Amino acid sequence: MSTLTRPPKVANDLPARRPSPRRAGRKGAYKGLLFTLPFLVGFLATYVLPIGYALNQSMYRKKSTGLGFGPTRVVYTGFSNFASVLGDNAFWASMGRTLLFGAVQITVMLGIALLLALLLDGVAARAVRFFRAALLIPYVVPAVVSTLMWLFLYSPTGSPLLDLAQRAGTTIEFFGGLNTYLSLGNLLTWQGIGFNMILISAALQALPRELYEAARLDGAREWRIAWSVKVPNITGILVLTGMFSLIGRLQLFGEPLILRQIAPESINTDFTPMMEIYDKAFKTGDYQYAAAESLVLAVVTGILAFVFYRITNRKVS
Repeated sequence: MSTLTRPPKVANDLPARRPSPRRAGRKGAYKGLLFTLPFLVGFLATYVLPIGYALNQSMYRKKSTGLGFGPTRVVYTGFSNFASVLGDNAFWASMGRTLLFGAVQITVMLGIALLLALLLDGVAARAVRFFRAALLIPYVVPAVVSTLMWLFLYSPTGSPLLDLAQRAGTTIEFFGGLNTYLSLGNLLTWQGIGFNMILISAALQALPRELYEAARLDGAREWRIAWSVKVPNITGILVLTGMFSLIGRLQLFGEPLILRQIAPESINTDFTPMMEIYDKAFKTGDYQYAAAESLVLAVVTGILAFVFYRITNRKVS
């Protein structure tokens, strides 16, 4: 009886070749580039190209021919517009005025937002959701709509606040001198409290509750826990909201421009840097000089935001 022997197994298929690490990394980089391509296109179209166009415009200046009686033509002048901006007292006065106003208004706004967030942190969850939604309404309302609403309340002809004051035998002046800044600051604070309160409240919710229990075991009261435990642990979000608010104040434009309709003497055309740029571009028609001012404002805003972040972050750490 013969035994059948199996033929040796022959490997017909070779093992699959693995791609080299360099090739795999290159393939992953291409995929990552495809995912970031929409952002890059949008960033180039909405930021880089406008900045490049503004830089190109700032290198030119309109000059009249024929001793000022002939047609104007645009000539290349290099960085002369930037030199003029650096010596423009009205532009830098508006910058200083806005920074001083923002330092007071941002401090008040963030202080109220912090107080509200601390109060909500000790309320029941269902009530917190209700108050959060209620306080967020001013931020949800478009800035133009809310400014028009306050324009009606500040109006010297139809304001219900002035009517109530007259019935009480007194008068209220919303504009003129310090009252102008108080009225504008009230509007901006009303708009920004809800949003900043939401950010601060979210940071408080993220804190571990064991910190509060340990403080209570040590005999600390609620106000002491809020000041010594909660606030020091959310300084990061306070710095962030402060930096965003600083950038927003340097870009302040729509609110004072609308309020100027009822207070042209108190809010002039160079009340803020953005109003100065708007006046130069669309009323005077000097687009080249306005482009130089806008670039200087962008650089100053970036430097101030960086310095603010570095200083406050150093204090936090």
